[in-house]
Amino acid sequence: MNRTLLLGGMLAALAAAQIQAAPSPISTREGALTDPAGMTLYVFAKDQPGNGRSACNGSCASLWPPLAAEADAQPEGDLALIARDDGSRQWSWRGKPLYRFAQDLAPGERKGDNFKQLWQVARP
Repeated sequence: MNRTLLLGGMLAALAAAQIQAAPSPISTREGALTDPAGMTLYVFAKDQPGNGRSACNGSCASLWPPLAAEADAQPEGDLALIARDDGSRQWSWRGKPLYRFAQDLAPGERKGDNFKQLWQVARP
């Protein structure tokens, strides 16, 4: 009887752990990658795919905030992590760091698309 209760408790704990797994930091909306709040994500033409660095730092990062990764975040599929110049971590998609645009104020806005011919909506 005790073994049955113990096994049942272990299975319930395992199921709860799977349900509580961290949600993906991105999703897709109308052909664009978005953050968990539905805000459009962008890639920067000056970023070199796969080099693990962001070319957008300082004042650039004020207008184009990086999609920050939590300390315990783990890569998944096409999503990877890069280290920023300030030591924080940022999500990247297929080797390109991901950013938001400070002038996008509502989910789904894409005011940053083709900004100065350097910024593009990130697409799946």
